[in-house]
Amino acid sequence: MAKLKKFWNEINASYWFYPALFSIVAVLLAIVSVWLDRNGYADFLHNISWLEPARPAGASNMLTVIAGSMIGTASTVFSITIAAVAYASGNYGPRLLTNFMENKGNQLSLAVFIGTFVYAISVLRVVRVEDEASIFGDQTETLPAFVPQLSLLLAFAAMAVSVMTLVYFLNHIPASIRINSVLKGIGDRLINDIRRDFDKPMKKRVRMKAPEGRAVTAKKTGYVQIIDFERLDRIAHKVGGRLQLGVRSGDFVHPAVPLVYWTDDDMLDDLRDEDIRECFALGGMRTPNQDLHFLIDELVEIGLRALSPGINDPFTAISALHWLGAATAELGQRELSRAFGGAENDDEDRIDLLGDDFAHYVHRGFGSVRPGVATNPNAAVVMFEVLYHTSSTITDASRHHVLAREGEQLWRQTQEHMSGPDIEWVESAYRKFEKDMAR
Repeated sequence: MAKLKKFWNEINASYWFYPALFSIVAVLLAIVSVWLDRNGYADFLHNISWLEPARPAGASNMLTVIAGSMIGTASTVFSITIAAVAYASGNYGPRLLTNFMENKGNQLSLAVFIGTFVYAISVLRVVRVEDEASIFGDQTETLPAFVPQLSLLLAFAAMAVSVMTLVYFLNHIPASIRINSVLKGIGDRLINDIRRDFDKPMKKRVRMKAPEGRAVTAKKTGYVQIIDFERLDRIAHKVGGRLQLGVRSGDFVHPAVPLVYWTDDDMLDDLRDEDIRECFALGGMRTPNQDLHFLIDELVEIGLRALSPGINDPFTAISALHWLGAATAELGQRELSRAFGGAENDDEDRIDLLGDDFAHYVHRGFGSVRPGVATNPNAAVVMFEVLYHTSSTITDASRHHVLAREGEQLWRQTQEHMSGPDIEWVESAYRKFEKDMAR
């Protein structure tokens, strides 16, 4: 199942699946519509007075124009998409390439143009002019003209849909590469994933205990992209043991790296170990599926790139800080201890997931972007504000202290990079932050 999920994710991030699917549907639609025309099911169109029937020459010209324009438009659309993807990945970071490849607006736009082209070509081949020679039997026998009126009408409708799709696409592409749209997409997905993975309010601190037991190690190399928790749970119940994960989605493994640890392995054998390895799908890159750290890293990367001397765009970094703050606030209110099985008491579940405490997530986000923020007074002042607003939603004293500590470290780091009026402004913001956090 893990490999199937990985395969589906790869399809979801490809530009060939929907165009191929639409092409198959277009061929089937052409076959059905032409059959309806041949068998008289479309004769009712002749009774519509305002619908002028097409002639063979006009039908051929129309279908030729539709097919030629659609394949040209598809080529242009694909070129624009690749240029937009190259621009976005070059300016915002290569890890964002997956986000743009998964964009359904781009995929479906290309699919509509390809599908219309295939449909027009498929219908064009059956249009017949008057007195055209038969290709079967007597070569001197001529056949009457045949114009599939219903099929031609559907081709015209497909062309209209394609024109609307083109207008949508020309608006969608610049909108999708705007930095605010990019950050919103990442931030919304991150917050939704936090709510899905940590669906319980905070009750206790995360137990950061080292996994113990007999290790089941990896035999391949790559990033953990998908973990099939359901299958692992079934294996654990069948054997009657308990599993502790040694890796999380997004971790890099190679042969001999422990994937899981068995606490009870009296009934286990090498075959069962191989079943466990099948629950981990590996790949050559990280993906946002099951990986909160990947989405946090994307926000951090955008922030650090924006604050680099070559770009110097502190307002983009400020937007990234705002989304980091919103995600951290969600984490701060939730139970971060993770197990799989749904039991009321986590100790009754068969699978313990590799957990991370609140300090880990704060360091992964704010701590990682801090070196860049410490070089820019605008970003530093905003980060103090974000840390305070984040803490105001958190009731746990230890997590509140983690955010206060992060603000203190930011102040220490800014002193190494700023001077003059800049450091005075930042110091004023830090003193206010200290006072607010002490309340």
